[in-house]
Amino acid sequence: MSIITTSSAEDFDFLIGKWAIRNRKLKIRLQQNDEWEEFPATDDVTKILNGIGNIGQFHAGTFAGLTLRLFNLETQLWNIYWADNARGQLDTPVVGAFENKVGIFYGKEMLRGELMDVEFRWDATDPDNPVWSQAFSADGGVTWETNWYMYFSKLHS
Repeated sequence: MSIITTSSAEDFDFLIGKWAIRNRKLKIRLQQNDEWEEFPATDDVTKILNGIGNIGQFHAGTFAGLTLRLFNLETQLWNIYWADNARGQLDTPVVGAFENKVGIFYGKEMLRGELMDVEFRWDATDPDNPVWSQAFSADGGVTWETNWYMYFSKLHS
């Protein structure tokens, strides 16, 4: 679980703009479940702080979320924070970097009262159709279950 440190404040520039998203999410996580739910969403991402961060506003029906991404100039790593209208609090960030247009970010998340390792992956090799995924590990990173995919399509105005 090493973190690459070749990132720059421009790594997420591909994401600036308006997006349609096709979500594919496991109904139950870390339970040997293979039932997926799919639903549409939108995201509107804008730069902040003179380009060292961005905010994404996610909407799926009545569910709303906010992603805050900040590039730490000292560590050269990204911190990605999440908040939504279901809980109204800013989560602990996942931290990581990009290499060859793929970003990998690690953190911790509570699931059914247990602290899990979490990995976010951004694949921006096709910048007009990037893919975000989330995986959890209950065994310290030995095995991972990918439980959510977001397939982004750029909306042109």
